[in-house]
Amino acid sequence: MREFWSSRVRSLTPYTPGEQPKDRKFIKLNTNENPYPPSPAVTRAIQAAAGEPLRLYPDPEGSALRRTLAGLYGLGEDQVFVGNGSDEVLAMCFQAFFEPGRTVLFPDVTYSFYPVYAGLYGLDWREVPLDEDFGLRVADYLGSEGGVVIANPNAPTGRALPLSDIRALAQGNPNCVVLVDEAYVDFGGESAVELVNQYPNLVVVQTMSKSRSLAGLRVGFALADANLIAALDTVKNSFNSYTLDRLALAGGQAALEDTDYFRQTTDRIIATRDRTARRLEALGFAVCDSRANFLFISHPEAPAKTLMDGLRQRGILVRWWDKPRIANHLRVSVGTDEDMDALCRALEELIG
Repeated sequence: MREFWSSRVRSLTPYTPGEQPKDRKFIKLNTNENPYPPSPAVTRAIQAAAGEPLRLYPDPEGSALRRTLAGLYGLGEDQVFVGNGSDEVLAMCFQAFFEPGRTVLFPDVTYSFYPVYAGLYGLDWREVPLDEDFGLRVADYLGSEGGVVIANPNAPTGRALPLSDIRALAQGNPNCVVLVDEAYVDFGGESAVELVNQYPNLVVVQTMSKSRSLAGLRVGFALADANLIAALDTVKNSFNSYTLDRLALAGGQAALEDTDYFRQTTDRIIATRDRTARRLEALGFAVCDSRANFLFISHPEAPAKTLMDGLRQRGILVRWWDKPRIANHLRVSVGTDEDMDALCRALEELIG
């Protein structure tokens, strides 16, 4: 029963997040969380920010965090926007830059929140098919009047575009915003941040949930021309001026400042990912070339749903979608070496 629901909300199919189990302990490879804890500096910063200061509102501009991000990426503070995780930042981008009646383009196999945002804000959108190997054809996105949204590296495939392709997208769509979602870029992708000062229509969105182990803290940000950041600030301050609390601001800044820890954990995950990919290929799996902290896999003789169910029975969670083109694929987050060894042993049992 949906009495009193607005017509727009009645028509929505909301995003379905990965399972967060509460009934038993699993090896959790279904939500692309970092298997390693945040930098110890994050804990110290949060502890320092807790207590009496929590009675006061946080800085609505997130000025210290924005300055840190600006310094890290060589941008002005007015080119940085911070929000409550990259999902919120992406939602505000859809509000700020795209309009009903002008079609927004994104791939048919990509982050499934994009069509949800488009539906929520009453936007026209079109899914552009990837090629047979889940590659993106840049020519399919040129000349858009409504906007382009690209996850790079893409999810759930893990495939990444070179910087030259992002440049071509920005150049080839001068009349609209090109939004690049770089949630997984720190695991081997090429960031488009260096193009921000060259293209006033380019927005790069990143998160601290993955590579900086802050999924539970919710810190995301956008980098763009100051004019586009001003539009995001307008949306935020028309909705909720205090998107990041004091603990998130402190923890996010500390995570950015500990670059050594960041590099150590990302390098470790990349090494585990590549080792696991080779082992899965030896078991007969097709493995997409991933530049993310997950692997997208399929087996020619074992249905993906059967494998997912069998893994769950063995205490391992992975992600599966009952959708065209990818129903025989699993997305497997990269855990510790021990996690991935357990995964491979279980899959070896399941495929006989």
